[in-house]
Amino acid sequence: MSEGDRTIRVLVAKPGLDGHDRGAKVIASSFRDAGFEVIYTGLHQTPEMVVAAAIQEDVDVVAMSILSGAHMTLFPRVKALLDEAGADHILLTGGGIIPEEDVDALLDQGIGRLFGPGTPTTEAVAYIRSWFAERQEA
Repeated sequence: MSEGDRTIRVLVAKPGLDGHDRGAKVIASSFRDAGFEVIYTGLHQTPEMVVAAAIQEDVDVVAMSILSGAHMTLFPRVKALLDEAGADHILLTGGGIIPEEDVDALLDQGIGRLFGPGTPTTEAVAYIRSWFAERQEA
């Protein structure tokens, strides 16, 4: 299913040393089921690798899964690299175990909505669809 005249492209990334990828695989599958085109990076990606893949694959969204506690480093680093590469049109969103005060701080830095454990995957799908539709209207 496409949104408007094209399919939403999402890069699902597992940056850092976190070795738990079940959640990333579940969300990638949910995105595929929703009709998104999904590229999954696999484990242990550096921020530079995530951004290079996002640009090479011409994605609309980077969705990172971070369970290692490094969210306050990894999200801002990927955002900065996207901006430096002129790819600030790419939505950076994701999820993991992120304390509410950190979620607020990351949102203030231009990171998209972040999803915690137990959030229905349909919420992430709806968020991306809404963001994409607003961008298409602009």
